Amino acid sequence: MGEKSLQKKQYILETARKVFVEKGYKNVTMKDIVEACDISRGGLYLYFGSTEELLLAVLQKDAEEIDDVFSESIAGEDSAADILTLFLKEQKKELLRKKNNLTMAVYEYAFENRDKQDQMMRRQFEAGVKVLVKLIESGIASGEFYCEDPQGAAYNIMYVLEGMKINSQTMGITEAMVDKQLLYIVAGLLIDVD
Repeated sequence: MGEKSLQKKQYILETARKVFVEKGYKNVTMKDIVEACDISRGGLYLYFGSTEELLLAVLQKDAEEIDDVFSESIAGEDSAADILTLFLKEQKKELLRKKNNLTMAVYEYAFENRDKQDQMMRRQFEAGVKVLVKLIESGIASGEFYCEDPQGAAYNIMYVLEGMKINSQTMGITEAMVDKQLLYIVAGLLIDVD
């Protein structure tokens, strides 16, 4: 794929993300994407064959961007505690964000495609676990964190975050509630320097 084609595909993904954020998953049609991108129907189908394919590509792109940012930070000079703080701040923003959030689209897709949801949701979840395991192991190596089971801790963190995502969409969640849970996460890893 040439540079121009890659740029067009990225533009379609960025625009589709905005449409999914605005309308969820079940209410989006390929026509909506065509109109939002201001391209021909054939131009869209050259890159993506369905709204499902588009949503999955948007989620994959988001996961890769997050993995790249945190992998670079882990390999760089930032401390593990600083990177964890950055990660948790981003999660908090996402949890409290009422707009520009893909959570509803993801859950609509998952419930509409129960046979496929495990694969997509699991992939997204496992990507988060992978990043957290690297981060926790880096913190252990630098002496910032204490953790006997980095993978278990990473799963625990992801389960807490996923639960808060569901609550944010169903019952609502306050900043104080998010802060309390994130403090438990941090307190469970940091070595007490007193």
